[in-house]
Amino acid sequence: MGLGNPGRDYARTRHNAGFWWVIQCAEQMHVVLKPESRFFGVAGRCQSGAEINFLLPQTFMNLSGKSVASLVRFYKIEPEEVLVVHDELDLSPGVARLKLGGGHGGHNGLKDIAAQLGSPQFWRLRLGIGHPGQKNEVANYVLNPPKVDEADLIESAIIQSLVVLPEILRGDFEAAMLKLHTKA
Repeated sequence: MGLGNPGRDYARTRHNAGFWWVIQCAEQMHVVLKPESRFFGVAGRCQSGAEINFLLPQTFMNLSGKSVASLVRFYKIEPEEVLVVHDELDLSPGVARLKLGGGHGGHNGLKDIAAQLGSPQFWRLRLGIGHPGQKNEVANYVLNPPKVDEADLIESAIIQSLVVLPEILRGDFEAAMLKLHTKA
């Protein structure tokens, strides 16, 4: 599940880093993403050892849980089997980190997903976008495109994190974390 906001106005904003990751992942796996009204989003599926579902909620960030929960319930997926890819203010551009569970850290998309799933115990792939420095600047910051150098770093983090996709698809998140979090 990639988090972001729908529409052209938001397509290149920092808040859509999760969308960027899922779109690249789907392209890499030759999965077609198409609107699915029952999931309130754009979705796709494929087989790669196990069945994999892709989702870009179209409910806007703060209501992402409605979309994610509808897909999870329909396919009877446990929260621990869900990977949510999202922008992360607390990480610098170019950094990607994987973790299971935890708080929402003020991220309204994560907050809504945890509430709708009834559990915070889902996997998160956190793509660093950096912080504007002042709390009152956050909304404007995430809803604007990154600077060119930051965009390059975010793209690099996406590419770097897609390298651990085989481990993620095998469900070997520990190996994926080790590989992703260890600098070469």
